[in-house]
Amino acid sequence: MTAGTLAGSCLCGAVRFEVAGPFPMLYQCHCSLCRKQGGSVSNTGLIVATDSFRWLAGESSISQWQRSTGFRSHFCRTCGSTVPNPLRDTGFVWVPAGALDEGGNLGIGAQLFLGSKFAWDAPRRDGLQFDTAPGLGALIAILHGGPAGQ
Repeated sequence: MTAGTLAGSCLCGAVRFEVAGPFPMLYQCHCSLCRKQGGSVSNTGLIVATDSFRWLAGESSISQWQRSTGFRSHFCRTCGSTVPNPLRDTGFVWVPAGALDEGGNLGIGAQLFLGSKFAWDAPRRDGLQFDTAPGLGALIAILHGGPAGQ
């Protein structure tokens, strides 16, 4: 994990945030929900502790949509960009890596739902590989270098 601060924003710049390190590993998810949310073959994100996350501007510009299963998507009301959202009552925030202004020194810790990927999708081979996904607690431990990630 590396220390420092990473800033992020939506496409129009109305929503801005920052994440303080040390940073966990990233994950890439290939499930159909993440593909549709991000408009790509996978969705890359990081899961940070709530006390490491801070809104800088535009929190009132955020709308959300939620499936009956609990999957949520928060987005800027102006430009539609996906923005961070709290992970239920876990004390963690999901941050879409594509919303970061700089890439930082982040690495991939896990590939999720490889069993759901498109046939022509050739995912990276770094990180742990899962046909589905571990539970949220186990995933957080893996990405933060805890016992499940060793």
